Amino acid sequence: MRLLIVGSLEGHMITAGKIAFERGAKVATVDDVDQAMSSLRTGNGADLIMVDINLDIDKLCKHLDMERFSVPVIACGIGTQPSKAGDAIRSGAKEYIPLPPDAELIAAVLAAVTEETTSLIYKDPAMAAVIQFAKQIAPSDASVLITGESGTGKEVMSRYLHSKSRRAKNNFISINCAAIPENLLESELFGHEKGAFTGALSRRIGKFEEANGGTLLLDEISEMHPRLQAKLLRAVQEREIDRVGGNKPIKVDIRLLATSNRNMEEEVKKGNFREDLYFRLNVVTIDMPSLRDRPLDIELLADHFLAKYAESNGVAKPAITPEALTQLMQHHWRGNVRELENTMHRAVLLSRDNIVGPEAILLSGTSFAPVATQVPNPVTQGYPTTPAPHQPPQGQQPPVQQPAPGTEMPEKALVGRTVADVEKDLILNTLQHCLGNRTHAANILGISIRTLRNKLKIYSDDGTEVTSPGRGGESFSPSL
Repeated sequence: MRLLIVGSLEGHMITAGKIAFERGAKVATVDDVDQAMSSLRTGNGADLIMVDINLDIDKLCKHLDMERFSVPVIACGIGTQPSKAGDAIRSGAKEYIPLPPDAELIAAVLAAVTEETTSLIYKDPAMAAVIQFAKQIAPSDASVLITGESGTGKEVMSRYLHSKSRRAKNNFISINCAAIPENLLESELFGHEKGAFTGALSRRIGKFEEANGGTLLLDEISEMHPRLQAKLLRAVQEREIDRVGGNKPIKVDIRLLATSNRNMEEEVKKGNFREDLYFRLNVVTIDMPSLRDRPLDIELLADHFLAKYAESNGVAKPAITPEALTQLMQHHWRGNVRELENTMHRAVLLSRDNIVGPEAILLSGTSFAPVATQVPNPVTQGYPTTPAPHQPPQGQQPPVQQPAPGTEMPEKALVGRTVADVEKDLILNTLQHCLGNRTHAANILGISIRTLRNKLKIYSDDGTEVTSPGRGGESFSPSL
């Protein structure tokens, strides 16, 4: 793991760096935000940035977004500084660490932000055969094409191959070809010279140069535009690249991996992917089995994710009931391991009395439905009865009932309401269930914490009461 430390804070940041170094991280230090950006542009790279809270964290995060550096930022300050910590989180920092640093806290943050992703959990023979094949070809420098449905763990397999290769001590660099517009992807891959195009204010090292000596993963390569495929073919064949705006070829020494969730031969037949590039990449193919094809791994993975998210949420690992496990085993798992992981994360948050029952298993196409308390029957138990609701004249439709914000709605009550209105109730109800904890609510809703905070600010500005963080809520959250 590569750690970039920005600032000094009376030497405490250096101490934090020493702790990280002892935990196996490669540590680099710079004095300010401008130097941090220069370091990233020149290809030094970072998997995590720890920055002095007194520096301009907002500027750093905006530059990272603008220049498409996907690096988590951790703010550090002396003692507890709730106001500054809140500002840092709102600016885009993922976490705040008080200084002087505690060794175990530093280790926990490093583990949480840069989670180990090379371990493959399995016992099903279908997956065991794939792992055995991967071990056999990992030490070579052959290009590998990893195929499979979304969520099967193609990137995890890529990191596994790198960890078992001769290049394991060097950089593993990945780029998602589907997430970057075609006009920017060329610069991301090959870099650019200063002034090469509007906005190119300085030289930028691309992913090929950053991965020099290590491994480069081209994630979802089938989404790459055919025009760029031609330039990539030359880089793969010649192992040299040209920066955008440059006039001098640059030799690179990399091991190339690529992933796709499409049928590559069909893409070649349709003319969407160059045949010559396909054969260059397809020296070895690893096809990741779907979770449906490795059923013996469902219980094992579910237990792993329960332990993982119980620890990350600071709770005891819950036990799963046989009924809940049966639900998992019978589900079709269209989203594969990623869907199972999200399901178990929600299960940890929704478990009761440290038990994951069927009510805590929210599968695709279902939503959270609180268990209603049993109410005595007013007729059989002699309770006063209430008049029957007024029935509209025959042929007329009853008016749509608008439930109060934050309350549960029967399915039929959705008809006639706007999407924004239903979304608002869903968000407020989920937040209330999570006792105001924004992070947990965002995980259940499947949205980013920033999106959730923006939504809550809109509701709050409109005069809607928003649940404040209670016990288990965030330590530093925007004052909504």
